[in-house]
Amino acid sequence: MNTVTEFPRSVRTLENVFIPMPDGARLAARIWMPEDAGERPVPAILEYIPYRKRDRKRGRDQEIHHYFAGHGYASARVDLRGSGDSDGVLKDEYLEQELNDGVAVIDWLVAQPWCDGKVGMMGISWGGFNGLQIAAMRPPALKAIITVCSTDDRYADDVHYMGGCLLGDNLSWASTMFSHNSLPPDPEIVGEEWREMWHQRLRGSGLWLKNWLLHQHRDGFWKHGSVGEDWSAIQCPVMAVSGWADGYSNAVFRLLEHLEVPRQGLVGPWSHIYPHRGRPGPAIGFLQEARRWWDRWLKGDESNGIMDEPMLRAYQQDSMPPSTAYEGRPGRWIGEDQWPSPNVREVSYTLAFRELVREDRVVGDGTGAGVEPEAEAVGEVEAGGTRIPVQGLVLSSPFNVGLFAGKWCSYSAGPDLPGDQRHEDGGALIFETPPLRETLDVVGRPEVELSLEVDRPVAMVAVRLSDVHPDNKVTRVSYGVLNLTHRNDHEHPEPLEPGQAYTVRVKMNEIAQRFPRGHQLRLSVSTSYWPLAWLPPELVEMKVYTGESRFLLPVRTPRPEDANIGFQEPAAAPRGPATVYDAGENRWKVTHDLVQDEWVLEVVKDEGSKRLDDIGTVLRTRAEEYYRVRDGDLGSVQGEAIWNAEMERDDWHIKTTTRTLLTSDEDNFYIEATLDAWEHEKRVFTRIWDETIPRRLV
Repeated sequence: MNTVTEFPRSVRTLENVFIPMPDGARLAARIWMPEDAGERPVPAILEYIPYRKRDRKRGRDQEIHHYFAGHGYASARVDLRGSGDSDGVLKDEYLEQELNDGVAVIDWLVAQPWCDGKVGMMGISWGGFNGLQIAAMRPPALKAIITVCSTDDRYADDVHYMGGCLLGDNLSWASTMFSHNSLPPDPEIVGEEWREMWHQRLRGSGLWLKNWLLHQHRDGFWKHGSVGEDWSAIQCPVMAVSGWADGYSNAVFRLLEHLEVPRQGLVGPWSHIYPHRGRPGPAIGFLQEARRWWDRWLKGDESNGIMDEPMLRAYQQDSMPPSTAYEGRPGRWIGEDQWPSPNVREVSYTLAFRELVREDRVVGDGTGAGVEPEAEAVGEVEAGGTRIPVQGLVLSSPFNVGLFAGKWCSYSAGPDLPGDQRHEDGGALIFETPPLRETLDVVGRPEVELSLEVDRPVAMVAVRLSDVHPDNKVTRVSYGVLNLTHRNDHEHPEPLEPGQAYTVRVKMNEIAQRFPRGHQLRLSVSTSYWPLAWLPPELVEMKVYTGESRFLLPVRTPRPEDANIGFQEPAAAPRGPATVYDAGENRWKVTHDLVQDEWVLEVVKDEGSKRLDDIGTVLRTRAEEYYRVRDGDLGSVQGEAIWNAEMERDDWHIKTTTRTLLTSDEDNFYIEATLDAWEHEKRVFTRIWDETIPRRLV
């Protein structure tokens, strides 16, 4: 990282500014701007999130927003209502109040004498979401946005559900916000009322996990804030950014396809992080790219060539051995001038007995591994110039399939990427090509069309595309899951009729991957993927029909223009001074109790402790998650998350602990949760939840 200390314009920082809302509430902002902005007004950039601009995100905010201010912008970091030092209580994501407040913040910015009347919004994750959502509200001053690691569809492609399956990250994310929402404002900012504001939050924020489990289908709850409901509502230019290790890369491609405004997509190898600190690397000069975008759309500078770049710039990853953590990924940048691209064609493979047969030619015999399925021949089809028997391969995966899948959305916070898939493939049907005779470039969304039947009314299927190395190590490249009751629609799922054959499409995540000559493609199919996806309510046996099932792969022809794509080295303003007392730890551990036949995934994210030297505040945070299951016992499935957070300065010391336990049986989900808060060593608040929520075809 190149730390920039000299800028074209000197910068002043407003540590806290209260922005009044129409109803009298105040939102807290930290603002960076050129020293002379009062005489030479500048455009404003807004980042609007609930992650505490005073302390938790202080260093990160400093390096980004000071950088923009030094290049001629007023850059504002605003805490949502009910978070950080802002008034009120935060009760859920993207509520109407939040979006209306965001429009009011924009109105306030353009009314300031140091603002020239033009505003851009930028944010990652939550800030990427509400940037899209507020853009769809069309405030006149909002001229462009940069949305990073976000989605256009809050149900089908977010942390809560995937393919109609309940995600384990739904519990993880709910627990994260359970802890964040329990923290008070800073007394140095809000004064003596900090304690009453804190207790309002403790009493009022609620149990978000319950809210999300009450909406198991794609109803109005999820449609709100899903800009894909009406693409035409967005009328300002959009830059959409994500990474292959992030959970939100698919949205970039849909935004490019469906928006009609000037737009660009940028996808790197990164996890859920801004790309100037992108990991896995290579990180890029993202703040320089963002400045080019702002200069074009907020200052009218057409000379920097940002709109001459390809509509899509993506990092095509080379093959690497499987690992749960990468420092960097070798590969190359590629570009497409439109998406979908005419430069990408669909190649179809037919699923045969343990092999993938390319339909435009026979690719040879597969070798394969994994479960030895029952095979019942029920006919023949022709593919690739050969006759393929239609066989019913029977599968019922053990519940430990998925324990090595990594996190739905990687934060590069420890070993949270998928490991060697040989650990998983023993419980799956697998289909392979022979060693490739030539290098294969894949860009886009793979899909699997399965002809199948099951013996229960509720079932799921997971599919994985992997790269099989010559030494037999197996690296997962993409995957998808589908709740089969959602085979037609996420809004109106229908139970399955046991024994009836269905044809379903399972969409995998978008990818840009090069498969080298001599490697093999492997498609794996399983009936479980725990704990990435919650298990079905009953044990399921599935029959997959070969010959009638296909694998669809988007294959790209390389372009010589790809060689022209490049980025500057990462650069940012300095972070504020901090003293690290304890670096913490990040741990993922899988254990198997052979006596109980219980599998446990333990995830620890301990951020340690540090002192923010410029404000004298000490922060400590530790999160622990446990996912347990006994094979064959669906009543044993449980996820547990425990968070401890502390803040102290001089004679101010607070601590909160949250614990959430999610279990289920055939009929219901069960939530047990506790929230405790201490001031110094005295417990000042406690609350217990015990909730039962009926399962609805999940």
